[in-house]
Amino acid sequence: MSQVDILGIFAHPDDLELTVGGTMLKMKNLGYKTGALDVTRGEMGTRGTVEGRAKEAAAAAKILKLDVRENLGLADGRVFVDDESRTAMVRFLRRLKPKLILTHQLDDPHPDHDHISRLVRESARLSSMKNYDPESGDEKIPVPMVAHNIFSRRVAPSFVVDVSQFLKEKMDAIRAHGSQFHDPNSTDPETRLTAAGFLGELEDRSRYFGSLIGVSAGEPYFVREALNIEDPVELLARPMNLYS
Repeated sequence: MSQVDILGIFAHPDDLELTVGGTMLKMKNLGYKTGALDVTRGEMGTRGTVEGRAKEAAAAAKILKLDVRENLGLADGRVFVDDESRTAMVRFLRRLKPKLILTHQLDDPHPDHDHISRLVRESARLSSMKNYDPESGDEKIPVPMVAHNIFSRRVAPSFVVDVSQFLKEKMDAIRAHGSQFHDPNSTDPETRLTAAGFLGELEDRSRYFGSLIGVSAGEPYFVREALNIEDPVELLARPMNLYS
C-alpha cells in the first residue's frame, strides 16, 4: 500500500470503530482509500489479550473495508509526545501520504488519547519538513489536514458527517471487538464498556449528532484551522430537513 486518502489514528485497537467507523465506511463507499493506525496494542486493557485484540482488529478492518490497518507498537498507557514517537509517526505518514487524518479529541481525559491528538498534529507538520529525520530516506509530504473526533468532551462541532447509511456496519465493526464489550458469560472484571447498555448509548450518541444536521446518524468533528471552501453555496445551502 503506497498511499491512502483518509487515515484514522487512534490509541487502542477498538477506538477507531467507536468514534469514526461510520465515516471510514462512507469514505470507502465514495471511492477513497482508507487506512487505520492503532498506536498501541491495548496491552493495558482490563479485558482481552494482545493476540486476541489483534485478531479482533483484523476482523473489524474487514467489516470497515479498510485498505490497510497497522499498529505503531507504542506502549499502552505510556504514549508521550517525544521525538522517538514523532519520528515513528512521521515515517508512517510519509509512507502512506494521507490527505486527511482523523484522530482523538484534544484534551481528552485519557492520557493516551490526549497525547496522541497532539502527537498527530506535530507529526503531520513535521512530515512536511525535509530536514526532519532525513536519514530515513523518506521524502517530505504536504501537511495532512487533521480532524478531531468529538467523543469525551462537549465541544461545538466544526462539521458532522452523515453516517446514517452505515450505522449498522459501524456497530458490527464495534462488536467484532468482542472481548471489550458486554458478554453475560464472561467472568472478567467489568468496565464501563462492558455495561449492558453501553453499545446502545453509542447508537444514541450517533443519532443525537445526526439530529443536529437533520439525518438519522452522524459523527462530529472539530478542526482548528480555517476551512478553504470552494463553493459556500453548495456547502451551506444543502437541505437539512430539520423541520420535515
